[in-house]
Amino acid sequence: MATRDASGNKDCPFCQIADNQTDTEILLSDDELLCFRDITPGATHHYLVVPRTHIDNCTCLQGADIPLGDSHVGLIDSLAVSSAIDSEEMGFHVPPFSSVPHLHLHVLAPASDMTLKSQLRYGPQTHWFITVSDILSKTY
Repeated sequence: MATRDASGNKDCPFCQIADNQTDTEILLSDDELLCFRDITPGATHHYLVVPRTHIDNCTCLQGADIPLGDSHVGLIDSLAVSSAIDSEEMGFHVPPFSSVPHLHLHVLAPASDMTLKSQLRYGPQTHWFITVSDILSKTY
């Protein structure tokens, strides 16, 4: 069952990062989101943007979450490499292909430097990776 929990989940690694319970370097953050480097990067620049509120995955997003999606993009615009990031290089894994059960946006750049394995895992041409605009336009 999908969950949305403002208090977080003590067993969730991303909730632990959001609660400063790890030594993960937070690159950017605001009241709703935080951004940090992926521990197994698929590109030269591979960041994860996660909400502070525990949301299981992208299928839990609803129409009311459009501002959250816009916030994801707004936070990404603050990254130093934002000019090198194409909208097709940002997306969510669709369950059951989510490695961590906490909504997280992958930001990858440049796509031209991604290995074939990374392109297969994070590429917009795969059925398990969906962009922000695509996920917010779907109804689950």
